[in-house]
Amino acid sequence: MNLFKFKCTFLFIISAFVLSLTSCKTTKNAELAYKPLDKSLLWQITGPGVKRPSFLYGTIHIIDGKDYFLPKGTMAAFDAAKKVVFEIDMKEMSDISALMGMMNKIFMKDNKTLKDLVTSDEYKMIGDHFQKMGLPIFMLERMKPMFLTVFASGDMDPSGLKNGNMKSYEMEFLEMANNTGKETGGLESIDFQIGLFDEIPYEAQAKMLVDAIKASDVEGNDELKKMVDIYKSQDVHAMSTMISEEGSEVAGFEDKLLTQRNIKWIPQIIEAARNEATFFAVGAGHLGGKEGVIHLLRKEGMKVTPVK
Repeated sequence: MNLFKFKCTFLFIISAFVLSLTSCKTTKNAELAYKPLDKSLLWQITGPGVKRPSFLYGTIHIIDGKDYFLPKGTMAAFDAAKKVVFEIDMKEMSDISALMGMMNKIFMKDNKTLKDLVTSDEYKMIGDHFQKMGLPIFMLERMKPMFLTVFASGDMDPSGLKNGNMKSYEMEFLEMANNTGKETGGLESIDFQIGLFDEIPYEAQAKMLVDAIKASDVEGNDELKKMVDIYKSQDVHAMSTMISEEGSEVAGFEDKLLTQRNIKWIPQIIEAARNEATFFAVGAGHLGGKEGVIHLLRKEGMKVTPVK
């Protein structure tokens, strides 16, 4: 797997499983009741200490080129911002030495392989599936299964980013930031995000991989299409519900992969918004729900409103 494919794939993996660490206090307006959110991917942030509005945008990390769109108001919000902040600073994705140092972390520890985690029939199914995609199983069997799950659907082949068939919102925003001379930043590091995959037992990861391959082979059972349709409708509340519902790939791991990360982001987002007008671009699955970024910001006294 070449470096370009790894870099592009990593972005999708993090959001596809929508992912834990320490918590922060959220005491202001703690009694604030949660209400389902308006349908919008773009939200304005104002509040105490915020001199100029900042903006929060919900992304989907990789999407078919024909489905890519920017809601009205996005470019104006982006232009008004002095800085662009992602889940991870996209400049890290261009640091080859740092990426190479992380490569070993995509492999399982203790010489574990897929054969140790699945039945012989499941192993053959996985091998056959990837062989059809031109990815021999011997190249993949020591990789953490969650990294492999992204390849379960041929539609998500990250080589599509290179030929333009697929688009990444993060990469589009990064290019826009570079073209306009905006500073970029991140709420987390690559090292932290890779470490999240060690929070889920390899056996559970392997089951996710098997289930994803089985689902991809069933006509009409296209979870990715369902998520894209919800995304295009800008229903961030429905996206958070879909992620948490029974049977989803992260069900049972939401606290580690989603909630605690959202909580940790809140003081960083507030501080950045108070320092200067900032455009935050994070996975849309992080925005909705009682423990979503929008409600958590509101509990801290910030005013977060949809941009229509």
